[in-house]
Amino acid sequence: MKLKLGIPKGSLENATIELFRRAGFAITTSSRSYFPGIDDPDIECMLIRAQEMARYVEDGILDAGLTGRDWIEENEASVVAVADLIYAKQSFGKVRWVLAVPEASGFRSAKDLEGKIIATELVATTKRYLASHGVKAKVEFSWGATEVKPPVLADAIVEVTETGSSLRANKLKIIDTVLESNTQLIANREAWEDAEKRRKLEDIKMLLEGAINALGKVGLMLNVHQNDLPGVLGVLPALKRPTISHLSDEDWLAVNTIIDESTVRDIIPRLKQAGAQGIVEYPLNKIVL
Repeated sequence: MKLKLGIPKGSLENATIELFRRAGFAITTSSRSYFPGIDDPDIECMLIRAQEMARYVEDGILDAGLTGRDWIEENEASVVAVADLIYAKQSFGKVRWVLAVPEASGFRSAKDLEGKIIATELVATTKRYLASHGVKAKVEFSWGATEVKPPVLADAIVEVTETGSSLRANKLKIIDTVLESNTQLIANREAWEDAEKRRKLEDIKMLLEGAINALGKVGLMLNVHQNDLPGVLGVLPALKRPTISHLSDEDWLAVNTIIDESTVRDIIPRLKQAGAQGIVEYPLNKIVL
């Protein structure tokens, strides 16, 4: 049994390979090949553009792949959503496809775009969005640099954004959200019904989600005299439920916990002041819940 797995080529490629590394899979790519190596004999990888991934998975050319929910909807692909891979930072956050118009225009809503020209890479989804609002407009496919097209080449655009900063820089304003999207691990329906492939996909899902859970987290170990334990616990973030165990000296305890990496520089000095000793910070690859 070989699981044929699609890795998204392009903007998500490096982040996906790094996520798989944290999950325990070493993927190696070459500029000359669309077939990356992977240190798992049960998986065969292929590099595919995220825009096309859902179609190849639906057709069974691939058993599974990673792509955005936006491209699944754009292709109206019938696939199994195995896992939502969402993290608030880096490349796996949620993104929005928004309807944007020139700041100087009088457009206030989709209904104001009747008979106008809208440029986007997400053509089919935009047409469905306009139809749901009872609007007839010309939707043109955009090969890129979509933000610079209004007002000369288009009246409005539908473009993907995380912060909206690029749109503002091009003097565009957002008037509606067309679609929210995030990265998903998807599977072909027949492959999902295959017991071996499903088990492999469920293992991959668990490991990828564990890797995402660990992003931005670190582990902390420390020793503390039992008299100082309340003070140390008072410094640690609430609801983290640290593991506490006795050392060979019954008066001393070992405390182990997981915290946000961004808080470490503030917490470690306060732990030391509270009586903690032998404080060790260590990186995490996976947190399996």
